[in-house]
Amino acid sequence: MVLQSVLWLFIITFFWVGFCCRQEDGGLHGRKKPKSSGFRGVLALDELVSLQVWRASVAELIGTAVLVFAMDTIVISSYHTKTETPNLVMSVVIGVTVTILLLATFPISGGHLNPVITVAAMFTGLVSVSRSAIYIAAQCAGAMLGALALKAVVGRTIEDTFSLGGCTLNVVVPGPNGPVVVGLETAQALWLEVICTFIFLYASIWMAFDGRQARALGRVVVFSIIGLVVGLIVFISTAVTATKGYAGVGMNPARCLGPAVVRGGHLWEGHWIFWAGPGIACLAFSIYTRIIPKENLYG
Repeated sequence: MVLQSVLWLFIITFFWVGFCCRQEDGGLHGRKKPKSSGFRGVLALDELVSLQVWRASVAELIGTAVLVFAMDTIVISSYHTKTETPNLVMSVVIGVTVTILLLATFPISGGHLNPVITVAAMFTGLVSVSRSAIYIAAQCAGAMLGALALKAVVGRTIEDTFSLGGCTLNVVVPGPNGPVVVGLETAQALWLEVICTFIFLYASIWMAFDGRQARALGRVVVFSIIGLVVGLIVFISTAVTATKGYAGVGMNPARCLGPAVVRGGHLWEGHWIFWAGPGIACLAFSIYTRIIPKENLYG
């Protein structure tokens, strides 16, 4: 069953890549058209048939697949290995992984790899609604591909023990009077998602998309700082709660979606938090960008 699922998803990916790389004809093309003002300009419906955008979405799909496979593997190996500070090890390696993948995908697609970044960029006017929809679809498909690839290589015991490295709020453990549920309360988890995602956006969006930062510091330094921010937030979220069953802040709905679709079960419990929290944070960040002086935006 797992092998069939992996094969089907690879077939879907193959056709996605083939569709994006076919020669220009008819309406599908990569030529830039003049942007319309107003609501039509925000939608940018012409990007739905833009070869350039669809090719960029391949980088988002593959990049997110690699990200999910790597991060879930890191989560599993960190807690499976005997160490006194698994969350510290996990945070450092996640930060390095994010940095490498940003450097690999930024020149092609902008290196979003996360619906949070895409939605925040849309709210702040950096990308259109149409491009955002394509990117988010690619990211979600990539997340499922990465989770399926991980499921295909790990044993059933590891998969069951660590929930495929997915986003969890609680787990069922043996208790003195029978099984008990341990983990984080819904309200706590939601607040953590909102706060940590907002901090992530606040510290990374302008680092990544402000040309002045890249010119002053260099792309490698900028993305290393973003990776460091991600690692710090992951460490903080797991350290302040110190609760068994809570996998840490998600900050990436696609990463949480992939294992939930592939593994199912209790990964769907409270799954909405990993979408609602970042969504609220994106909205708050959008309001913030409209408050600060406009002359400071976009370099």
